[in-house]
Amino acid sequence: MSATEPFEGLPDALDLELDVVADEVEAEEEERERSLKPAAISVAGVSKKFRLYSERATFLKERVTGGNKAVVDDFWALKDVSLDIEAGSMYGLIGHNGSGKSTLLRMMAGIHRPTTGRVSSTGRISALLELGAGFHPELTGRENIYLNASILGLSRREIRDSIDDIVAFAAIDKFIDSPVKVYSSGMFVRLGFSVAVHVNPEILLIDEVIAVGDEWFQRRCFDHLYKLRKQGVTIVMVTHSLGLVQTMCDRAAWLDHGEIRAEGPAGQVVRQYLDQVNSDEEARYEDEQGAELELDQPTRRGSGEIVVDKVEFIGDDGEAKPVGKTGDRLTVRLHYRAETPVEHPVFTVTVTRSAGPNVGTANSRLSEVDLGTLHGGGSVDLVFDPLPLVPGSYQVSTGIYDEHVLHPYDVQEQGWVLHVQPGSSRHREGMVDLGGRWSVRLDEDR
Repeated sequence: MSATEPFEGLPDALDLELDVVADEVEAEEEERERSLKPAAISVAGVSKKFRLYSERATFLKERVTGGNKAVVDDFWALKDVSLDIEAGSMYGLIGHNGSGKSTLLRMMAGIHRPTTGRVSSTGRISALLELGAGFHPELTGRENIYLNASILGLSRREIRDSIDDIVAFAAIDKFIDSPVKVYSSGMFVRLGFSVAVHVNPEILLIDEVIAVGDEWFQRRCFDHLYKLRKQGVTIVMVTHSLGLVQTMCDRAAWLDHGEIRAEGPAGQVVRQYLDQVNSDEEARYEDEQGAELELDQPTRRGSGEIVVDKVEFIGDDGEAKPVGKTGDRLTVRLHYRAETPVEHPVFTVTVTRSAGPNVGTANSRLSEVDLGTLHGGGSVDLVFDPLPLVPGSYQVSTGIYDEHVLHPYDVQEQGWVLHVQPGSSRHREGMVDLGGRWSVRLDEDR
């Protein structure tokens, strides 16, 4: 008998409640197991205050006489932040600009001291916090390698043993004996990253700098991060790339105005963050332009016997908004007006990526739908369940043709805008979520 058989006859609501309880018990068990594992970094009740000065005295006389007194404001970059980062894990810090992510990372690196609370760590820390941090512009690349690696605690012998690998990874061998002030920004970040990951770190702190490199370098970075993870290195990353957090990180924290809004498994935290971003974005769209988002002067043609007056995008909640969500249900409602009876009209909806290619066209005739004879006012619905478009902005064109799709009654090119947000689908790349089902089959002779 399977574990689920005793509950097969129960009502759906009770069955669902049992599933929720089971998930909660499993989550609690995972949290207990995690709490027993050693923490590489522990942040306990940390707050950080900065003093902001305005109208500061700039002349000696003003300083002595007290003229032009400075106005001082206290700014709390972090407020009572607590979290533990498990040794050997990859941890993501996400949130809006100014949320406190980089300040927290700098405290982990020992650059800032907390105003209150405590930050402790176990193991050698290597940090890559900003472009060219720690480089002396007058020194050569080779000299900066020795300088940075020695600051991070390596002996000269250890540096000599690693310098060939550092130079090869950074791909700047022709310029290694030139002053770094002549380096391009790409060379800067390659050398900085290469030093940080080749000093045998036990904890690696990264602040968004990978995004500066080109595609070739980013792939090399990810390959090396994979190797470090296999070696048990703890990696903490500040990034705005939520896809990286979902695919690479074990856990994450969402910071908002210096406070932790959510902390836990990376995918769960990202979804909570996206829900808030989506909600804020929807409110902004509605405040700016209302539920119907129509372009100023769409290209329009046709004889006009039947026309589209308005297009609405309707989500699961039944409300018309200029927003859809990948993987969720979306209804495109075309409100029409026919001055005379029109027999068997064909409606089309074409989606185009803004300033990009045609994504696809839906055609009522090709879908074998006969709309009969339309006269007066009404609406025609095109339902996507699920919506396959990945997040982004799209332009929507509408068309009404005769039954043979030869004569246009009303065609409006790129007349409406649809903003697609992350939804139940986690796909982010390309233009559409291809869907499909994954399965595995083992060879019988193995």
